[in-house]
Amino acid sequence: HTCIFRPVPSAMKSNARKLPACHNSLATALLVDTYQITMAYAYWKNGTHARLAAFDLLFRKSPFNGEFTVFAGLEECLRFISNFRFKGADIAFLRSEPFARTMDPAFFEYLAQLDCSGLKVFAQMEGGVVFPRVPLMRIEGPLLVAQLIETPLLTLVNYASLVATNAARHRLIAGEKATLLEFGLRRAQGADGGVSASRYAYLGGFDATSNLEAGRQFGIPCKGTHAHSYVQAHMGFEDINDPTLKLPDGGLCPDFVALVKEQAESLLKVADVLPGSLRWTDTNRSELAAFASYALAFPASFLALVDTYDVLKSGIPNFLAVALALQICGYRPLGIRIDSGDLSYLSLQAREILTTVEAVLGAERARGFGNLSITASNDINEEVLHSLNQHGHSITSFGIGTHLVTCLRQPALGCVYKLVEIDGTPRIKLSEDVQKITIPGRKEAYRLYLKNGEPVVDVMLQVEERPPKQGERILCRHPFISSKRAYVQPAFVERLHKLVWDGSARGVCMNADLGLMASRLRCILTIKSLRADHLRYINPTPYKVSVSEKLYDFIHKLWLEEAPVGEIV
Repeated sequence: HTCIFRPVPSAMKSNARKLPACHNSLATALLVDTYQITMAYAYWKNGTHARLAAFDLLFRKSPFNGEFTVFAGLEECLRFISNFRFKGADIAFLRSEPFARTMDPAFFEYLAQLDCSGLKVFAQMEGGVVFPRVPLMRIEGPLLVAQLIETPLLTLVNYASLVATNAARHRLIAGEKATLLEFGLRRAQGADGGVSASRYAYLGGFDATSNLEAGRQFGIPCKGTHAHSYVQAHMGFEDINDPTLKLPDGGLCPDFVALVKEQAESLLKVADVLPGSLRWTDTNRSELAAFASYALAFPASFLALVDTYDVLKSGIPNFLAVALALQICGYRPLGIRIDSGDLSYLSLQAREILTTVEAVLGAERARGFGNLSITASNDINEEVLHSLNQHGHSITSFGIGTHLVTCLRQPALGCVYKLVEIDGTPRIKLSEDVQKITIPGRKEAYRLYLKNGEPVVDVMLQVEERPPKQGERILCRHPFISSKRAYVQPAFVERLHKLVWDGSARGVCMNADLGLMASRLRCILTIKSLRADHLRYINPTPYKVSVSEKLYDFIHKLWLEEAPVGEIV
């Protein structure tokens, strides 16, 4: 846990810092719903704008029919809070809106000097696994400003956490050894959605992105080869203007194209030893020319898209001809990519061909061909990955786009921002839907672990309660169902909420490690700590979220006090 949240000596705790602006320039003070401004004016007009309030940012149900969520977006929230100010142009726009024309001009003067220096923000750490009802963030401070930042914080957390969770779920099904590539930019909801998706997919466990802008901004590894259009753009070998290839030792292959053609001919003998369904005779020569052309440009990283015409009868044989030529020249090819068809069948057949070629030609000519990478990309999602695991495949890398970045299975997480305390008095929001009843007051949350290192329950306590202690039994209760309760004797106790923004200290706390790599590592470690049944794809076991006995009693006392008493006449 020390690598996740760095303790800082008390003498250094005043060394808070302000963060740069949000990566997305649209995250301004005007990125709010209109009712935030109208409520702010009403608070100000009534003189209640400075009342001390506490809000919880939370979600009620984990997405994708799962039982865990990955928290993401905290760094961007703190960047927003660090730079929250209404600029002159913002004020001018507000003044021009019809709803604002009757507002007192002094209100706009007040807005012009407003910032977040009066706030404190407590949060779970970005990249960690989180569960329903346990606040992701608690915002404390003047009512007006705490209310104003509701929509920006929800905007910055909702999508980020949804994509990170989606990525983590894909990683769980694909397995630790598979390479996961995010290919979703062209299908994302706009440029800002595309860049955000790349960032949070990486946080959630993907290995690389095709998105160069995301790579530039966040240091994410970038991967990519060529499209079908590159193959189609070649009519034949006459499209290759310079057939010379520089060798790794500085020498020169004067005619790489001739070498490719020679290897293509020699492979016909290998085809004879393959099963009938895997043999080939004539391949598409323009495809072979395209592969040779691409290999001339990238001899040290040659990976070919083999499904432009026919994967088994043309694409793979043509890839092999170029790969053998590269091997002769001292380079090692990387592998193939399949973007259509039955991925299970094609990958298994492709692996058989690659393995047979290595066995027949021997290590001198085809060393390692049986272990070359096979990348698949074809509207891949969780269901496809699950099916591939059931039916068998030989894919080593997955390129995943549309279903990852659009979160097609569930397009919104549903985070909410609820007032839980005003002037030190806890407040509750009631509903006929028990899921929508809020847990009142400022709360601390703790994760209790068993001796085997597995977390067993997250428990919320009132802030003034004594924290749970290692080895001491604590009664954990379901917030609303009286029969659901259990004593837990934790072997380890983790406090979930950390002070991440202290306006009085002028910024983000120094011990909050917000970097993308730290959040990515945190995601990996916390998911690994969970029991397998909480993570499984079908019918996962719900993770327990509870409250202390004292908080349980208080919830139900306040519930009865606030709920009107019915009358039957």
